Amino acid sequence: MNDGSGLRVKCLGLTGYAPVLEAMQFFTATRDAQTPDEIWLLEHPPIFTLGLAGNPVHLLQNPGGIPLTRIDRGGQITYHGPGQLVAYLLVDLARRRVKVREFVHLMEEAVIATLAGYGLQGERKRGAPGVYVDGAKIGALGLRVKNARTYHGLSLNVDVDLTPFSWINPCGYEGLKSTRLADFGIHDGVDAVGSHLLGHFQRLLPPLAVTMMETA
Repeated sequence: MNDGSGLRVKCLGLTGYAPVLEAMQFFTATRDAQTPDEIWLLEHPPIFTLGLAGNPVHLLQNPGGIPLTRIDRGGQITYHGPGQLVAYLLVDLARRRVKVREFVHLMEEAVIATLAGYGLQGERKRGAPGVYVDGAKIGALGLRVKNARTYHGLSLNVDVDLTPFSWINPCGYEGLKSTRLADFGIHDGVDAVGSHLLGHFQRLLPPLAVTMMETA
């Protein structure tokens, strides 16, 4: 699906982590100046992921035997599982004339706007990227930028099992609590929440530079 602004959307459902990571890396390495940006919406089977500089000490226990994989994004450890919306953002920042810090702010703002649509007040925390409700983390961010092109993205807890978050220091923060939309009586599934998030992301994403649009 293409929304008319140079952004293609793929809804991948429940998909294993490794093939999606490989596909993101391949897409980013082989795209050119005319390749449309893409956003992939999906869920993952249970997995812990650890960023490039992440410390495995933040995996406190693992009674469920959930796989742990080190990956090429920033940040520490996080958990992905069914019931969590994952949005991978494959965006050419140079074409859209947006800086990395601005893009991270945009990602957080899209999550905050999605939460507001459900009557929840999402907040940022200084020095701790992500989105929080009542002090508990509901949305996580992890990005990689190569040649001004992004991959990886964000996750939003919809109705995911929160137990594995208690086995880690989420994003490296000891005692950080996690929460989900279901805890606030919100019964929309991942697909419905993803549709809302996508709409806000499309609204907030700066348009392609005119010169790029003319040559596409």
